[in-house]
Amino acid sequence: MIHETHQLDSPLRNFHAQLSPTPRGARLARLLATEQLRTWGLPADPAALIVAELAANAVTHGRADGRDFRLLLYVVGDTLRIEVSDTRGDRTPCVERVSPDSESGRGLVLVDALAARWGVCEGPASRKTVWAEVSLAPELASPCSGDTGGLF
Repeated sequence: MIHETHQLDSPLRNFHAQLSPTPRGARLARLLATEQLRTWGLPADPAALIVAELAANAVTHGRADGRDFRLLLYVVGDTLRIEVSDTRGDRTPCVERVSPDSESGRGLVLVDALAARWGVCEGPASRKTVWAEVSLAPELASPCSGDTGGLF
């Protein structure tokens, strides 16, 4: 379940939550992110989907019994940064091609398609953070948002 949430009352918009590494914790991460974005007057899409995928990965692949994962959202300028930290620093995520009939394995493909940028940071010990950035500026040149990041 949720252990802690915090929002700073300053012009810098910042939110974090520590959540249990369970499917319920992953769903709660998406719901909390959606509500926080609404409070800030920001669109939930595509950020809510990115949070859902990163939280699901933290619960599925980054879980260590008894150790929570953390969600951090913050806005700098016209960029929303999403960070999900888990306790399996030894398991670095990567985008992999999956067969069309595969039932899983598309989470990071979606993150790559929806985020302007994303990546992984190691540390501190036994932890990693998967982050994604979403542009909040209206797209002038294209009706689509996001970047394939050279995936295809």
